[in-house]
Amino acid sequence: MAKAVQKIRLSASRDIPFNQLILSQANVRRIKAGVSIEELAADIARRTLLQSLTVRPVLDETGAETGMFEVPAGGRRYRALELLVQRKRLSQAAPVPCVVRTEGIAEEDSLAENVQRAPLHPLDQFRAFLALREKGQSEEEIAAAFFVGVAVVRQRLRLASVSAALLDVYAEDGMTLDQLMAFSVSPDHERQEQVWEAVQRSYSKEPYQIRRMLTEGAVRASDKRAQYAGENYLTAGGEIMRDLFERDDGGWLRDVGLLERLVAEKLERDAEAVWAEGWKWVEVATDFPYGHTYGLRAIVGESAPLTDEEAAAVTALQAEAAELEETYAAAEELPEEADRRLGEIETTLEAIEDRPTIYDAGEIAHAGAFVSIDGSGKLRIERGYVRAEDEPPVIEPEAIGQDGEISHETEEGGESGARSADDRSSPSEPAEEDDGLRPLPDKLLTELTAHRTLALREAIGADPATAYLAVLHMLCLKLFYRYGLDSCLEIEAKSVAFSAQAPGLADTGVALRVDDRHRAWLGQLPEDSGQLWDALTAFDTDSREALFAHCVSLTVNGVHEAWSRRPKALAHADRLAEVVSLDMVAAGWTPGVDNFLGRVTKARIVDAVREAKGEPAAGGIAHLKKGEMAVSAERLLAGSGWLPEPLRTPGRPLTFASPEQAEGAAQTAVVETAAPECATVVDPDGDQRDLVVGRSDPHAIAAE
Repeated sequence: MAKAVQKIRLSASRDIPFNQLILSQANVRRIKAGVSIEELAADIARRTLLQSLTVRPVLDETGAETGMFEVPAGGRRYRALELLVQRKRLSQAAPVPCVVRTEGIAEEDSLAENVQRAPLHPLDQFRAFLALREKGQSEEEIAAAFFVGVAVVRQRLRLASVSAALLDVYAEDGMTLDQLMAFSVSPDHERQEQVWEAVQRSYSKEPYQIRRMLTEGAVRASDKRAQYAGENYLTAGGEIMRDLFERDDGGWLRDVGLLERLVAEKLERDAEAVWAEGWKWVEVATDFPYGHTYGLRAIVGESAPLTDEEAAAVTALQAEAAELEETYAAAEELPEEADRRLGEIETTLEAIEDRPTIYDAGEIAHAGAFVSIDGSGKLRIERGYVRAEDEPPVIEPEAIGQDGEISHETEEGGESGARSADDRSSPSEPAEEDDGLRPLPDKLLTELTAHRTLALREAIGADPATAYLAVLHMLCLKLFYRYGLDSCLEIEAKSVAFSAQAPGLADTGVALRVDDRHRAWLGQLPEDSGQLWDALTAFDTDSREALFAHCVSLTVNGVHEAWSRRPKALAHADRLAEVVSLDMVAAGWTPGVDNFLGRVTKARIVDAVREAKGEPAAGGIAHLKKGEMAVSAERLLAGSGWLPEPLRTPGRPLTFASPEQAEGAAQTAVVETAAPECATVVDPDGDQRDLVVGRSDPHAIAAE
């Protein structure tokens, strides 16, 4: 006969008034973890108690029950109830659901309740949040109900929206949470699955690689095209991919074709206003190469004059600013109100002085303009450039008669065309002389001017000031005017164009400063090259030297060109850099993926990080793939002052961060917050970001 299975008997449950409960010292939980008592109390107030307390009767010396019960399991719930009682939100005699235990050991009850409780898989929590939203709860309401930030709710909802196939892989621990977060960048499930298949066959399975594959071909929101036509893109229904877990600088615009079309259309619309100004031609492009205006003559306009009201306003504002500065001249720091007012005055004056430029209508008929986008995504209009083929014909003064008509006489004084029969004579027979004054023969003129040239060389060689002025005159003719033939000096000077365009060269601070300086000098020089000598003579010494330096600077060519063998010229560029103490870091050059790191070998990238940040930082990226290594190196080298060899100035040492700073930059600090499902990450740039991450257990995110 089979032995009967012994049936278990569950512990009895009953409602016990709260004032008959006391916290047991047998509770094994000693370390604070999970949701805070404050948050748990608020949750009980919202939803009431969802889980009973485990209690044991308190016995007296004789073993009889005293009517009190100790709580060995559920201590945090007990403290939350106690907090509600203290705040008068719960009666002291309120009945509390309890499971009454009489057998076993109290410590065993406490340990079993905590150990046997299985943590909720993060995916279950993500899907639960999604279910709550589908049932009508807003992200803010979900965040308030579970005491997390709205950003955390959005992160978890985004994770729940990843391809179902990938969620199944994550549920089976086939991918990490970081990888799943990377897949959430793109809403395209088909593309997500394609990338996962590719990652499975790839050596690199890092989240960065996944993000890069999902966003390749898209345009960053920080791109100048996106900055220029971003609003039009959104209005047209263009989709933007956002990364809720990493800094994305505004995300990525997915529909590149739509963006390019909108940019072209907006540029054409903006160019219509420029065409309406009467220019002969207007070129429109997203970007022009640096130096595209070289070889074109620039016409100079005048700023629109101030109206009487504007002139009076400028005078009044300048007087007010001078009075404020005089009042607080002795103060160590300006009062906030005075500083604010000075800022307002400066802004107003700049707005008044930023006036449209007026060009001569006759000049406009021969000139044109370039319409493009600058580095910040704003419209760039470069007006007033004349092409060589559009230059009006040059009429020599000698060809204009006294009546203002153009003379068609030849250099010998006769009419153009065939000579009359009377003028025909045998070459061997000298022409009959008459009493009229004829031009000197060319041969004689050559001989005479040779004497004069030699004497002029001797005189100028003894007069450095005049020699300096003559060179400056020639440089200006070459660099600011249509022709450089108005000087007797045979010195070649040309504004050197760049045979290769580095990424973003035209939008660098150095390029903008050079262009601004050139336009400033253009506005100070006369339009007629015949008046240039007198203008230069009228300049003071400082102005001449500054203009001379600018002209010389435009002729510098220290560019390495594979087809050009100029070793001594490049060595001379090094010498000039040394003399002027050229500092490319101060000039604004920073190593990035596009301009250096993404175009050299992995060994060079590691060497750069090692030199600037030390061996720990270099070792931290040595195992990465080329693309991820370049991005990581860009962050590590930002602000370090590191330069590649071609950009270093001989005799000028580089200053790098200290080893301690380098080691700190190579590490990422994770600080746990009060909520176990959220952590704050401090990246090497010093920025903080909230992530949905777990502790050592990858499934501990939603355990509480």
